[in-house]
Amino acid sequence: MSPIKVAPSILSADFSCLNKELKAAQLAGADLIHIDVMDGHFVPNITIGPVVVKDIRKVTKLPLDVHLMIEQPQNFIDSFIRAGSDMITMHIETISKRSFRVESLELRKKNIRVGISLNPATPLKKIEGLLGLVDLVLVMTVNPGFSGQEFISSAVPKIKELRKTFNGDISVDGGINADTARRVVAAGANILVAGSYIFKSKNYTEAIRSLRCAK
Repeated sequence: MSPIKVAPSILSADFSCLNKELKAAQLAGADLIHIDVMDGHFVPNITIGPVVVKDIRKVTKLPLDVHLMIEQPQNFIDSFIRAGSDMITMHIETISKRSFRVESLELRKKNIRVGISLNPATPLKKIEGLLGLVDLVLVMTVNPGFSGQEFISSAVPKIKELRKTFNGDISVDGGINADTARRVVAAGANILVAGSYIFKSKNYTEAIRSLRCAK
């Protein structure tokens, strides 16, 4: 199994000192930074756009996984690439399989890693035929929109089933802490996205270490 990677989600960071928060997460041992982009349509919240991603790129060398929780993501991909994204993750609920195939091929040409995400209620059959086009599958374990939500246990069997047929990265986002991390890692996940558990902790290093030791 691949080593466990930890991806702090800046949705829970203090945006009044985001530069400091990003540097602290990097020093604490983060492997990548997870950036939630929300449009107020696909999810009931509005967060950030390419301008902020561009500034984040200036202050960290960590890979940036930009999670597009937006309608018609294909219309905004180029802007996020220009801003410095290393990976673009799109929700299957927001894009047709045909369009996803087109976008994933274009992303590969530009050396951008490709991710696909599913909401808790979305079955794996929705991404059938697409796994060969992606580097990562992001399984949501909360309904997307806000940080600090309770972990949805029914998503764990989905992770286990996915691992049977997918050899790439399986990322899990929502309600991740030391306890839930053990459960999703046992099911086959290898990237843990955590927001509140890290950024609301007193010690980022200890929080990240406890997640990495979930295996």
